[in-house]
Amino acid sequence: MSNKEKTVCYTTQNTYLTQNELGPKTKNVWLVFHGIGYLSRYFVKYFNGLNAEENYIIVPQAPSKYYLKNEYKYVGASWLTKENTATEVKNVLNYIDAVLKAENLPENINLILFGFSQGVSVATRWLASKKANCKLIALYAGGIPNELCETDFDFLDHDTTKVKIIYGDQDEYLNLERLQAEKVKIDRLFQGRAEIITFKGGHEVKPEIVQELL
Repeated sequence: MSNKEKTVCYTTQNTYLTQNELGPKTKNVWLVFHGIGYLSRYFVKYFNGLNAEENYIIVPQAPSKYYLKNEYKYVGASWLTKENTATEVKNVLNYIDAVLKAENLPENINLILFGFSQGVSVATRWLASKKANCKLIALYAGGIPNELCETDFDFLDHDTTKVKIIYGDQDEYLNLERLQAEKVKIDRLFQGRAEIITFKGGHEVKPEIVQELL
């Protein structure tokens, strides 16, 4: 008896969330990628403190839903796993492209790319793929995929694009060895131009940190 894994293409749907209104007073558009275990409607609360007239928030939703803690009560979501990762990355990038096409953003806005935890891997893969012009790249308590290299980010103009790396000094997922490895990647990919921001706390989003990024 033999097994053969096959692949099909099909059309699917997924939600995403926006906060505030996109209008003439909008200065910044945030493209925000949540971490594992979140739904976009809960993650967006961390951006409530931003000026609503000037900041428009787009929060894509990770496609793979599951019940948290085996209680069959609360639902979380994941972007990717180690299973069939290359194909799943393509699916996620196609989804993000569809979100941005639907939003039809004006060209004269500041794009802010924000990723938390697992969302960092999605944010950096999307950035490497689309070569987007960002005012700010905020990578918060997550790891950059190992397959990304210097040429993926050599389009960045570090005079106009700021890169900020944020993490808590008690983050249980970022031990010394992991931090050192990430620092090597960050320096290599962003030419030593990234700003490192640390705060007292663990693997969590601090709303006050978000507000101070601008």
